[in-house]
Amino acid sequence: MPTPALAAALADLDTVFHGFASPGETGCGRCHLPEETAYLRTPHTRVPDDVLNMYLFEVPDHFEDHAAAMRRLLPQGARAMAEGRLDGVGWGYHGLSRVDWRAWPAEQAAAVESFVRAWWADVLATPVPAYPVQDVFETCAAILGSVTSVLDRWPAHPVADTHLAACVRHWLRDLLSDVSPFYWYLDGAETSLPALRDWLARHAPARLRARGEQDAAARVELLALPYDERWTHPYWSSPSATN
Repeated sequence: MPTPALAAALADLDTVFHGFASPGETGCGRCHLPEETAYLRTPHTRVPDDVLNMYLFEVPDHFEDHAAAMRRLLPQGARAMAEGRLDGVGWGYHGLSRVDWRAWPAEQAAAVESFVRAWWADVLATPVPAYPVQDVFETCAAILGSVTSVLDRWPAHPVADTHLAACVRHWLRDLLSDVSPFYWYLDGAETSLPALRDWLARHAPARLRARGEQDAAARVELLALPYDERWTHPYWSSPSATN
């Protein structure tokens, strides 16, 4: 069951985007079947999950009006994200990360932002979420346009800290080498990667040590150092560094 905040956010999307469609949508005649494109033009009709997944991660130039298509798909798409029924989460650009949804009318933009934040909070509170937490993080950061917006809503409690430790294990090798840990390119990487390193160096060590993960905490602390200093640090000659 979703948290009350996520349930409310999904209900708000149902209300705000009720009946939306992209009436003039022609789609990509080479990639999309006519009956698939017809769903985008037709409101109040359930889109099959495979078609929904395809369109949510399709490139914008395959639409006549990409933003209108995303508004058409939003209520069902958001619910599929929350329920873990999409294949593309963490593996590609979500359509909402490729439209300027913040320029939509205030009620629509607020509904999108509330959903993304509520979905992230719900995942952090769920011991075994539908997707790996690092994949949800990447998707939320891309939609919100900022890793900081997601990191600042990572509370310190046992379940969330378990997820933090999992993400550290997934990201740390790349971050120590100044390489993006993301599967695909996150817009603004020149600012998002330093922000991620800085946040982890400041907030993760104490939370990792509280879980008994001393070595992971020591490695994360190295992220606060310039690149060359990380690799000449005495940590690397300690017994734990070779384990």
